[in-house]
Amino acid sequence: MTLYVWGYLAEYEQERDDLLDAVDSVFRSGKLVLGPSVKAFEEEFAAYHGVAHGVGVDNGTNAIVLGLRALGVGRGDEVITVSNTAAPTVLAIDAVGATPVFVDIHADDFLMDVEQVEAAITERTRCILPVHLYGQCVDMAPLEAVAARHNLPILEDCAQAHGARHHGRIAGSMGKAAAFSFYPTKVLGAYGDGGATLTGDDDVEANLRRLRYYGMESQYYVVSTPGYNSRLDEAQAEILRRKLRRLPDYIAARQRVAARYAEAFAGTDLVTPVVSPGNEHVYYVYVVRHPKRDQIIEALRPHDIHLNISYPWPVHTQSGFAHLGYAKGSLPVTEAVADEIFSLPMFPSLSEAQQERTIDVLNGVLNRL
Repeated sequence: MTLYVWGYLAEYEQERDDLLDAVDSVFRSGKLVLGPSVKAFEEEFAAYHGVAHGVGVDNGTNAIVLGLRALGVGRGDEVITVSNTAAPTVLAIDAVGATPVFVDIHADDFLMDVEQVEAAITERTRCILPVHLYGQCVDMAPLEAVAARHNLPILEDCAQAHGARHHGRIAGSMGKAAAFSFYPTKVLGAYGDGGATLTGDDDVEANLRRLRYYGMESQYYVVSTPGYNSRLDEAQAEILRRKLRRLPDYIAARQRVAARYAEAFAGTDLVTPVVSPGNEHVYYVYVVRHPKRDQIIEALRPHDIHLNISYPWPVHTQSGFAHLGYAKGSLPVTEAVADEIFSLPMFPSLSEAQQERTIDVLNGVLNRL
């Protein structure tokens, strides 16, 4: 097994007793779907963010889909977002029949260039979808000002930013709604798929609850626009409840790993993450940049150190999105960054010895380039 895979097994061994107790408590309860664990997790997760409502769903993609639909976004509408993101962000926009409109990113923090958003707004724009990428937040104050001027809701994509803060405000509390993924590798990860959408708006919450349950408010009767079978699993909810209590520890561990990397590569030409003003970075991934990225990755592979690229192909360059009509060069910063970025091993259970081995091997490679 590759040494530097995500630390699922190490984390599981550390937390095994609590995780097994969580699952056993659900199985013994006799309530396996939309039971007390989902309700409790929704309340606790919303409270953690200082938001009134949380609605658990089956995955992070549907957290965005339901969020968009609950905000009234549908066929023929436009949603402003970025191309430097995981494809599900854009697939969710497509799933509701809307068209993604991309703006470029900053070259230093790889986040949405908020100054480009207003020029992208048209009469068809119905939502702005900033992606809090890699573990830190988009510059929200000017984005909120643009949204307010044009009476547009903001749906935050927080899949990679559990616990991240921006000028003291936590990711997920700054928009009309916010979508989260609990895929196992996330800062707060389940042991399978899961997601949630947060909102402070009572009407949006009611829409979300109907949409995740076929469009029903009670069994068998669809009262509104048909929805989905998009429920958070009861066992995953109980696991997430237990892990939510440890979220500050996960974040602190990731920040310690990041600090060691920053110190180790300070004297090299490897560009380490820039933390934007006012941000508290939670380092979902530790994304670095180097013009000889591909050579570096290949040089580390014989040492059983396999490095990920998030993301090698911006969404607008992928053949599945060719219908959007973005030509090569249309998002120059996004495209330039995609040729140079890659991620170093990052997870809370990464040991100092494992990290030091990565540092030693990578420094050796950098010195030979």
